[in-house]
Amino acid sequence: MKNIAVIFGGKSAEHDVSIITAHTPIISSLLATGQYEVWPIYITKDGAWYCDQFMNDLEYFKKDDWHNQLTKLKTIHLSFDNGLTVIWPGLLSKQIKIDLVFPSMHGTFGEDGSLMGLLRMANVPFIGCDLFASAVAMDKVLTKQVLASEGLPVVPYVWFTKHDWELNKSTLSEKISHLKYPLFIKPVHLGSSIGITKVKNNSELENALEVAFHYDDKVLIEEGIENLIEVTLPIMGNETLQCAAIERPLNNTEFFDFNDKYLSGGTKGNGVNRQYSELPAQINDTLTNQILDLGQKTYRILGCSGIARIDFLIDDQTKNVYVNEVNTLPGSLYQHNWKTIGISNVELVTRLINLAQERFDSQKTTTYTFSSDILKQSGGKKI
Repeated sequence: MKNIAVIFGGKSAEHDVSIITAHTPIISSLLATGQYEVWPIYITKDGAWYCDQFMNDLEYFKKDDWHNQLTKLKTIHLSFDNGLTVIWPGLLSKQIKIDLVFPSMHGTFGEDGSLMGLLRMANVPFIGCDLFASAVAMDKVLTKQVLASEGLPVVPYVWFTKHDWELNKSTLSEKISHLKYPLFIKPVHLGSSIGITKVKNNSELENALEVAFHYDDKVLIEEGIENLIEVTLPIMGNETLQCAAIERPLNNTEFFDFNDKYLSGGTKGNGVNRQYSELPAQINDTLTNQILDLGQKTYRILGCSGIARIDFLIDDQTKNVYVNEVNTLPGSLYQHNWKTIGISNVELVTRLINLAQERFDSQKTTTYTFSSDILKQSGGKKI
């Protein structure tokens, strides 16, 4: 029986969302197969690593005293000697060799490619997008720059760092003035709509930037679309791609924020709020085909693999479509979109495991080292 590690939590503003994604549907579906030994690896907000199979139950993290219970455990050690091994230190030390990793860490130090780089160096297969796609997709500005360079449509935007703003406020304010209100102010490296503000005039801009800079040192300012239709498209695959049902979030607020996504109306353990959602999205065939085409182009341009979600903005008046963001770890894996086209939770995680192994095997054919005589020929005095 293969040992699969599910890594979640972490030093991220999306820490709690990560716990939900890890358990529903990932851990629950892995256990339902009866084919895998599941090892939950939880990383605290201050960076301590723990592993115990009682954490396979989401109810553990809902207890009032679960933080106190956690401190009674010993933190684990990890060995990266030609694979990943989890080690529980102590007199009765034990260790488990991990066959495959299912990353479930949203945001910083996880979804941004940090964890993927660690797993690549450990030479262990892992599910989802690789390091390069994860790093680009996590940066909203870099994503737009890459896609625009390939001719894909994005909304007008301005970006700058906190340092830039402090030194060149007047110059940057001039750039912002060329954008049409309303504007969206976003921390560049966060998801789950954390730190995002919609502003309708200059007087609201300064405070919105302060909020964004609280979570990130780089911000994105982009034009809003008044006649807006938002749709999202989950995609799965490496070379051969499959699209799930297109979904249209429906909400009555200024924009779809953290509470709308995860809290309003109750998630019932699904990780996202489906109360305000049109699935499949009721858009015409022309728009549907355009979304499917742009989604797959985006997936390939960024080098995504395994699974990702592409978000789009549609101007309902002009019917112009814009690629908005790419999420390389969709919350709950957008299981409800896959169910709509007949793919169950168990089949979804099974396919993702197969895709991870397929990519891992294909990378074995690539040579990452190079032999040379440079050390023998290098100068310098003998020590």
